[in-house]
Amino acid sequence: MFVSILLAVPVVVGLFLVMHSLIDRDYENPEIKARKIADLVQPEEEIELETTTPKPDKVEDPEEPPPEMEMVQLDLDMDIDVENVAPAASVSLDISTSGMSSGDGEYLPIVKVAPIYPRRAQTRGITGYCIVEYTVTTSGAIRDPVAVDCQPSGVFERASVKAALKFKYKPRVVDGEAIEVAGVQNKFTYELEQ
Repeated sequence: MFVSILLAVPVVVGLFLVMHSLIDRDYENPEIKARKIADLVQPEEEIELETTTPKPDKVEDPEEPPPEMEMVQLDLDMDIDVENVAPAASVSLDISTSGMSSGDGEYLPIVKVAPIYPRRAQTRGITGYCIVEYTVTTSGAIRDPVAVDCQPSGVFERASVKAALKFKYKPRVVDGEAIEVAGVQNKFTYELEQ
């Protein structure tokens, strides 16, 4: 071990001297020409501060907090087996009511929600209609919606029933009491604009 230390010391000193001589040498590559760096001079400018503009008045906090917003439920049913090759047309829905009319003074529709055009029908350019029958409850909600006549069959039933469930009515009132109205029908017409 003593012999290896004696041999290692001159080798290390020699390597340090060789490295120092390589670093200290002024080596110039003939391929690299001297480049002159442009001097950057910024012109002198006076900066003027605009102090004549008045500050806006402080906004006072409102006395009452804003009303709370209702959460909107989105219908995100998607048919993932269908490619998105929908025609470049918009969807027009015609909603009309048949059965016991609101002209009889018995019940009045308050909210009618348009159904979402089924993606599979839209991509294939299918149009048609669907008649949904349901019961208007004493609270004005919809109960037991059933698709009774739909053309073409098996295409628009689900979207029409979902939309009908979101309808709201002013219920029929007899002798000061709200009563249910059965057999109310609503026709959903599905058309693609050309």
